[in-house]
Amino acid sequence: MPRYATTDLHGCLRSFRALVEDQLRLTAADTLYVLGDYVNKGPDSRGVLDYLMQLQARGYQVHCLLGNHDQELLDAARGHRPGQWLSAADRALTLRSFDVAAPADIPPPYLAWLAALPLTLELPDFVLVHAGFDFRLPPEQMRADTHAMLNIKHFTFDASRLQGKRLLHGHTPLPTAELRRRVAQRAGALDLDTGCVYRFNPELCHLAALNLDTWELTLQPNIEPPYPIARRPS
Repeated sequence: MPRYATTDLHGCLRSFRALVEDQLRLTAADTLYVLGDYVNKGPDSRGVLDYLMQLQARGYQVHCLLGNHDQELLDAARGHRPGQWLSAADRALTLRSFDVAAPADIPPPYLAWLAALPLTLELPDFVLVHAGFDFRLPPEQMRADTHAMLNIKHFTFDASRLQGKRLLHGHTPLPTAELRRRVAQRAGALDLDTGCVYRFNPELCHLAALNLDTWELTLQPNIEPPYPIARRPS
């Protein structure tokens, strides 16, 4: 049965549902890996979490990793620098989706679900992580560097550190044309974040899903209702 991976949903529930239901036509026999960043920036963070949790409850093989924005939401809910969490506009958008006034008021089931997410998953042919690894570190330190796994933006891929496996990650928005090029090359490290939430940027504004067995790439455009977000520099 097909295995798919996607990432960086950022509250884009309509786009994610269209990807899952209309494009991939996911069944309970398929497997979907989601590489983090379910919340913040987009219009419906709570809706994305609800949908993921519902898919899992209905027996779908949906495996989710923790992203840096998910960790930031957890930190804010636990009282760690809640006023410095996102911009004021982005905070308001996320909190409005949960219908709360402060991150500490987010219902506990969402926080518990996020807190239980792993940082990485190991498949026979791929290693999955949200942002990447610091390949300059010794192998045991590289796998324990939580900050890099959630936040690193630049690294030099070393397949020998992953026992020859390819790396799938997100976190750093990549133009869709560049992702197509890298998929065609079957690159050793592949960034699947095509910046769906950046609805004003025509080079981004898509969710990307990769079939891990056939390398077929599916791109779902952002179809969210209008929401305030700053233009990301091209």
